[in-house]
Amino acid sequence: MLSPSAHVDDFARKNLPPVEEWPDFLLEGFDYPDYLNAAVELTDRMVEKGFGDNTALIGNGRRRTYKELTDWSNRLAHALVENYGLKPGNRVLIRSANNPAMIACWLAATKAGAVVVNTMPMLRSGELTKIIDKAEISLALCDTRIMDELTLAAKDSRFLKTVVGFDGTANHDAELDRVALDKPVRFEAVRTGRDDVALLGFTSGTTGNPKATMHFHRDLLIIADAYAKEVLQVRPDDVFVGSPPIAFTFGLGGLAIFPLRFGAAAALLEHATPPNMVDIIETYRATICFTAPTAYRAMLAAMDKGADLSSLRIAVSAGETLPGPVYESWVEKTGKPILDGIGATEMLHVFISNRLDDRGPGTTGRPVTGYEARIVDDAMNEVPRGTVGKLAVRGPTGCRYLADDRQRNYVKQGWNLTGDAFYQDEDGRFHFAARADDMIISAGYNIAGPEVEAALLTHPHVLECAVIGAPDETRGQIVEAHVVLKPGIDPSDALTLELQMHVKATIAPYKYPRSVKYTAALPKTQTGKIQRFQLKNPTNG
Repeated sequence: MLSPSAHVDDFARKNLPPVEEWPDFLLEGFDYPDYLNAAVELTDRMVEKGFGDNTALIGNGRRRTYKELTDWSNRLAHALVENYGLKPGNRVLIRSANNPAMIACWLAATKAGAVVVNTMPMLRSGELTKIIDKAEISLALCDTRIMDELTLAAKDSRFLKTVVGFDGTANHDAELDRVALDKPVRFEAVRTGRDDVALLGFTSGTTGNPKATMHFHRDLLIIADAYAKEVLQVRPDDVFVGSPPIAFTFGLGGLAIFPLRFGAAAALLEHATPPNMVDIIETYRATICFTAPTAYRAMLAAMDKGADLSSLRIAVSAGETLPGPVYESWVEKTGKPILDGIGATEMLHVFISNRLDDRGPGTTGRPVTGYEARIVDDAMNEVPRGTVGKLAVRGPTGCRYLADDRQRNYVKQGWNLTGDAFYQDEDGRFHFAARADDMIISAGYNIAGPEVEAALLTHPHVLECAVIGAPDETRGQIVEAHVVLKPGIDPSDALTLELQMHVKATIAPYKYPRSVKYTAALPKTQTGKIQRFQLKNPTNG
């Protein structure tokens, strides 16, 4: 039974999947009142608890306390409601790199009862238009430095009517900032229900057709009260740092929800390269780091050159499997734990993880308290220990796709099927085996091969192509394109660069093929279906 709703615009609740297609939700121990606004709990409530003078956010050369963040987000919420007509339940898109202004906008929109859609700055107009149209978004907030692609998307969308710029730097000199400047620092937040949708997290899926995962206000707190409390044991003196975009639920949890829930601080980086993260860790004595194994390799190399990472008490690895040698090198060099885990946008955050006192190389760990996991076959029967099968999980969070038939593929018999192949050892620990779908995971990014193929096929010299994930020591996998050129076009290094730049200009740049191989023909079945598995076989060059 859903809690009462405060949404005047009932789009989100109307587009929840049918209840019979939901996973089983295990909510024992996660008791929240009927009315709950997650943004209030992370700001105003923290000030009431005495954290007002604690640093909440570090970014763009300055610190902001919990009181400052609360006042800032309240002013912005006033502006959204009074000047831009935001109604509870309206969807609001936010486009920005990781900076304090993005967090403030997310909190403000959530306080005003909006359903927020955070998006990465790398997305192009075509990708943004798909998101806008699927979620029927009429209002977007955008860092003024990256307005171009969103402006183009607004022209192509029949839904997006208003794009408002905010200043992602520390100057507060943009339209939204100026409107909010004279607003009161107190805001009567919308009395949202705990089961009102607060966030739409978009995930590409294997086809490039975006899926929107629907998360309630209670879900935003559950991931902190489960994983962050139990596994990370967050303290008010912790300082979080990391590379995942806040637009990803992994980044939103690790760089916003987790620190704010426990009175800690987050140091935000717009360009979270390993050298930049090393600098932030050294400068602000960061204690918890979220990034992918690729970055930890680079940080280990930086230590050889004198980098001081001694302030870190926990390194969290996710996005791709943590190789045993990286685990062992990290522990040996730092003497500190590195914790592998697995999460999913559908589940909102990490649901299986190693612990500070229960960890080891080559293992993903055990379910976070509140979650259950098992390895099953195609008929959903649990398989014996040591047998590779499909990972099935259920707990206090779970998959609810926005108006999407793929809900029935992800949820079976009350369990969430993540699309990963795992096995469970005799001690009950879970071990990653492989991806069970065609998703390419490169340096922590999920990349849908068909989407890259579609971009390549718009180039005038490309006749056919197939994209696969190729093993790579540094990134785990890289995007590899096998290309058939049109008659009269010859392969060359210059053409390879041209194709790569073309993909970067068409879709998010991180999706471009780092390897391009030219071939006279692609392996196909008799019905014309490309046999990508043959391209993954080294004997097929």
